[in-house]
Amino acid sequence: MSTKNDVLTQLLNSADYISGQQLADKLCVSRAAVWKAVKALVREGYEIDAVTNKGYRLLNNDDLVSAQSIKLNLKKDIDVLYLSTVDSTNNYCKRLLAEGRQGAFLVAADRQTAGRGRQGKSFYSPAGTGIYFSLVIRPDTSLQNAVTATTAAAVAVCKAIEGLTDKKPKIKWVNDVYLDGKKICGILTEAITNFEEGTVDSVIVGIGINISTDDFPKDIEDAGSLNTNVSKSKLVAETVNELMNIAAGDYKSFIDYYRSHSLVIGEKIRFIQNGVVTPAKAVAIDETGGLEVELENGEHTVLRSGEISIRKM
Repeated sequence: MSTKNDVLTQLLNSADYISGQQLADKLCVSRAAVWKAVKALVREGYEIDAVTNKGYRLLNNDDLVSAQSIKLNLKKDIDVLYLSTVDSTNNYCKRLLAEGRQGAFLVAADRQTAGRGRQGKSFYSPAGTGIYFSLVIRPDTSLQNAVTATTAAAVAVCKAIEGLTDKKPKIKWVNDVYLDGKKICGILTEAITNFEEGTVDSVIVGIGINISTDDFPKDIEDAGSLNTNVSKSKLVAETVNELMNIAAGDYKSFIDYYRSHSLVIGEKIRFIQNGVVTPAKAVAIDETGGLEVELENGEHTVLRSGEISIRKM
């Protein structure tokens, strides 16, 4: 790790001033190296207060994100990569896996130039107003299939938002997170398969959260933002923490939470399958996350396919 990143980690870990000499001693570098690192961080946008005879203190930097600031808030020791711009965090993870990357890891970015959503749709990912990240999970957890991981990700996002803000988001089946009738988060989960063995090597859970985005393209419907002061680093980390807790925890508690935050249960909807639009009423979420609906003729069926979309009437 570079001296700059080491200094940032020390500042992130401290609520008070740290002298240049203390930093130099802890990091086994010179005072001049510390000073250069602080100057480099300021150039990158970090607001650092420097006071003679007191040292350095990192001021409120909720809008600034780094691998260190995310990792500091993670409960599990996983590798974190942060990029200012990337085509897609999911695509970047795929490239790392293809190169032989092992273990669980997280890739986050300030901007995506080719963000992807479900059913081949794009996900609008401008710089500065959202956070976009992908977590790679290995198949030795309960999230070894894309369907379970997708619903778990929606729960994790909602729990993280509720834990860090006063907002009360809801989940539109399967995995869109809504607030005040607007979609504030999209989730794309992809399973990476070992074709020779017919097994899942890893699952990539991609998440994009609109924090303050207010200028959306005209072709994007029902888009909104969280619109509250929240640390992006903490929001990413807490979402990952919640997702990892679900992976290692009680499935019943997770699915009960998912049901309790459903935006569509009891609502009249339309679902689209193979190009056919069918009106129905959303009745319940079953034990595996499927949406039970009642058709107009009184029959019940369960929707499971990722190619189905639903719209409140």
